[in-house]
Amino acid sequence: MKDNASRKTIIGTVVSDKMDKAVTVQWEVRKIHPFYKKFITWHKKLKARDDGNEAAKGDVVKIMATRPLSKKINWRLVEIIEKTQRG
Repeated sequence: MKDNASRKTIIGTVVSDKMDKAVTVQWEVRKIHPFYKKFITWHKKLKARDDGNEAAKGDVVKIMATRPLSKKINWRLVEIIEKTQRG
């Protein structure tokens, strides 16, 4: 069987967990502008499959690219890196 090491992985923060078995993950990229020498930050939101409904809003998670699971979900949750303090 093929190793999953070649698949793209992203570390981001869960911004929504309202869906059943799915979460919205936001990740940001910071790069320095080649001419102005200032940092440029941009964000991207992705929907990821979370079969166990384990991730909650504010958690730092690792997601991996996968085959299309639904119309907008092409990523799946690999692990929860950091849990938030709830309550």
